[in-house]
Amino acid sequence: MFRGKPNQPTNQPASRRHQSKTSRGPHRFSVVRWTQVAVIDCAALRLSESALEMQFGGGRCVSAVGQRMVCLCCVLVLFVLPSCWAVSYKQGDNVTLYVNKVGPYHNPQETYHYYTLPVCRPDKVHHKSLSLGEVLDGDRMAQSLYHIRFRENVEKRTLCQLVLSEKQVDQLREAIEELYYFEFVVDEIPIWGFLGLWTHLDFNIEYNGNSVIFANVSVKDVKPVALEEGGVAGVGVGGAVAAGGLTVTHTYSVRWFESQLPHARRGERLRDHSFFPKTLEIHWLSIINSLVLVVLLLGFVIIILMRIRSIIIMALLGMFNVHRHGAINSAAIVLYALTSCVSGYVSCSFYTQIHGQRWVWNIILTSSLFSAPMFLTWSVVNSVHWWSGSTQALPATTVLLLLGAWVLVGFPLTVIGGIVGKNRAGSFQAPCRTRNIARQIPTQPWYKRTAVHMAIGGFLPFSVVMCWGGVLYYIFATVWGREQYTLYGILLCVFAILLSVGACISVALTYFLLSGEDYRWWWRSVLSAGSTGLFIFVYSVFYYRNRSSMSGLVQSAEFFGYSLLTSLVFALMLGAVSFWASLTFIRYIYRSLKMD
Repeated sequence: MFRGKPNQPTNQPASRRHQSKTSRGPHRFSVVRWTQVAVIDCAALRLSESALEMQFGGGRCVSAVGQRMVCLCCVLVLFVLPSCWAVSYKQGDNVTLYVNKVGPYHNPQETYHYYTLPVCRPDKVHHKSLSLGEVLDGDRMAQSLYHIRFRENVEKRTLCQLVLSEKQVDQLREAIEELYYFEFVVDEIPIWGFLGLWTHLDFNIEYNGNSVIFANVSVKDVKPVALEEGGVAGVGVGGAVAAGGLTVTHTYSVRWFESQLPHARRGERLRDHSFFPKTLEIHWLSIINSLVLVVLLLGFVIIILMRIRSIIIMALLGMFNVHRHGAINSAAIVLYALTSCVSGYVSCSFYTQIHGQRWVWNIILTSSLFSAPMFLTWSVVNSVHWWSGSTQALPATTVLLLLGAWVLVGFPLTVIGGIVGKNRAGSFQAPCRTRNIARQIPTQPWYKRTAVHMAIGGFLPFSVVMCWGGVLYYIFATVWGREQYTLYGILLCVFAILLSVGACISVALTYFLLSGEDYRWWWRSVLSAGSTGLFIFVYSVFYYRNRSSMSGLVQSAEFFGYSLLTSLVFALMLGAVSFWASLTFIRYIYRSLKMD
């Protein structure tokens, strides 16, 4: 909706003398800590380089590659580390309030810079240095004209005076009609409010000792300026009719309140008091139903395996609990880059075991199986955001950083893992000898066809874990709505249920396939549980049409683009689990038959 350069207000306040003091006090603390971490990282880099030279006999090539990867890893990690530090203030210290973004309430991913609206702004806008996760989250924080000092109350201080033209009034009216909200940030605490022509804002800030605990904004008992249809005339508190425009004087107040909550627990305050409505509930009965069905499925598989004295061991995966702006995005990128060696090792090791010869192409395919669709999806979505002027469009520096993370860290680690996997790969360990001539497969009934197995293998994990447990709705409400999901323990439990159901269904379908003398189970096992991704995408279409109020090209492109990518992730993940479960099952049953 808003494109081009931000609108310039006609009059500016005479309070720029306060801007020169914004670098005092708490800001020096972060700079010092960043410098200390950088020095430690450089020292660690020198030690690692010396160790590489000692181990490989002074191999400069290996050292250079390791140095580049470690440098970029340090840069990526530094984007996450500052979130752990608390800022300390003294009475009278400047507390910077950053303006961030605005956007339609029902389109969470359609956001624009706050200064694209006709609002009070400084002559020269100074932006805050953001982490990688904050940039990916669409944050564009900039310093504001609000002058706040720690534990000093302010009553109705003038912010600025604006003369709004007819075009600016129409722009503001359109934003109000589309339920635009704004986001400010004080000491990493988000402050939300609905956009309207309120000429006065009340900031309520809670503190404990020398730390900020909570902050919000209120427009209680403040009458908005009336915007009459078809003109620029306005009547109300703070507004006066002027020739050629509407004159508006903006004021604000700041009130400080002491809190007993320590800084380490201020996340609880943010979680309990939210500007956006809370609708997430934990359906314990649904989760219990899912667990009961999982137990029944496990019992069915165990009955099959008891006949051949086999037990399947499943592994569980943990998750993070991160509360800061964009921290989860940063952690996901760092972990994806650093764990690329695992995918390269597993893929190339298994490919070598089955006597594959083109292992280089196997490594390239492994590294691009997710990154290539991700880049294609991002290119389309980012182009739409760039065309609309949204803050979700990534700047060139962030794009280069992400590209560098893949080129200098992700891909090299995949290659290193692939080389190690190729050199350490053992034999395939086939449980029995195979014939050179393929055995004739009898005619199979319709319920043993691939499409039927995909429907069964995909629908059961989807219905048990996602629909009955309600977790898929919670995830969609968190990613595509205003909710904050913090029950990571339950999410971990449901994730374990998902993997267990996928493995059990794959083993059962593979058993039925082999009982009909059909040995073509390899790709069938991948597609059986991997088809869950199709059901997830169908649910995403249902959620868009019936469970959300999203609309417009920008939000639709973001939603369906990344929903397709999410479906691909589930298909790859559950397909891999399904295949390895079936392979483990087949190896044991044929060993048992050979021993018998």
